Amino acid sequence: MGLKKILQEVKDVLKTNLIAGLLFLTPLAATFYFLKFVISWLDKVTNIIPPAYRPDSFLPFPLPGLGIIILFIILFMTGILVRNYLGKKLVGLWEYIISKIPFINKFYTAVKQLVETIISGGNKDFKRVVLVEFPRSGVYSLGYVTGVAVGEIQDKTQKKVLNIYVPTTPNPTSGYYLIMPEEDVIPLDMSVEDSFKLLISGGIINPDDVCKKGGQNDFNS
Repeated sequence: MGLKKILQEVKDVLKTNLIAGLLFLTPLAATFYFLKFVISWLDKVTNIIPPAYRPDSFLPFPLPGLGIIILFIILFMTGILVRNYLGKKLVGLWEYIISKIPFINKFYTAVKQLVETIISGGNKDFKRVVLVEFPRSGVYSLGYVTGVAVGEIQDKTQKKVLNIYVPTTPNPTSGYYLIMPEEDVIPLDMSVEDSFKLLISGGIINPDDVCKKGGQNDFNS
């Protein structure tokens, strides 16, 4: 009986410490390999340098992360160029040419608006986490209010409708754009950070319940 108890205690100690080690090292290793992948991908920027002038052609060892430095320099120099008088004229000419090319003009404008929104911190409405019935009635999906629909969309629906972005799992950078009546949208009190944990983990990581503050959120812009 004493031996059985000792073996059980040893088993519990092993299990507890193995799980603790797994919980610590798994995200650490995943983060390391993700950063390694990003740095390796950005190092391909060095391919724009003529082969004879690349660092690996005259150094006995590679320089990881050099692509990040080169990309930083390119972005900085481009920023200086487009902010001066001549640069603004060239940008204006470029955008005029792009605007005359079918399909390309729509894609260019959409990407530009997306980047501007991300850099500026986004509209405050994107901070609102909601629940919507999608892809069919009775099935719910997490979504984010990106704004209130205006113009023809609002006129044709004859209701106050919201622009909703429903991301996919586990990749939230792709998703669906929905236009829904405000009355059909269920506001949630969870933060954007908590909703992303829930989304990316496929429901494995659930945020703690939060207390409602003053009833439902106001969607008015």
